[in-house]
Amino acid sequence: MADIWKASPEAHDFPAAFDYLTLLFEDAAARKLVARLRKAPTIHKKAKDLLRACRLPLLPRDNFHVANDLKKIKKGKSLSPVLLVRGNAALDLPLVVADGYHRICASWYRDENIPIACRLVSLQG
Repeated sequence: MADIWKASPEAHDFPAAFDYLTLLFEDAAARKLVARLRKAPTIHKKAKDLLRACRLPLLPRDNFHVANDLKKIKKGKSLSPVLLVRGNAALDLPLVVADGYHRICASWYRDENIPIACRLVSLQG
């Protein structure tokens, strides 16, 4: 199977991540997290593990954005890596999907065990 992931996130993913992160953190903290996401290496994690860690439900296959990502996968188009902020099990804080929730769900439908490209940073850097 061909890799369905781009090596780097698309430019518009970072402002989207910032917009979401400002709902959870002050602007300055969100800006620092996004700056670190830009520099973080791209790693790979399984869809099933990402969904468990973020505690978000699997979106239905017919969700508009999930369906579009599944079409891209079927056509052989690469998806942008997802942007993540590490949770903390000791504090009962889940993984934060700053950008790419729909891509995680679409990947799960393709195969929950295939690694997903992602950028992951911790709150404390």
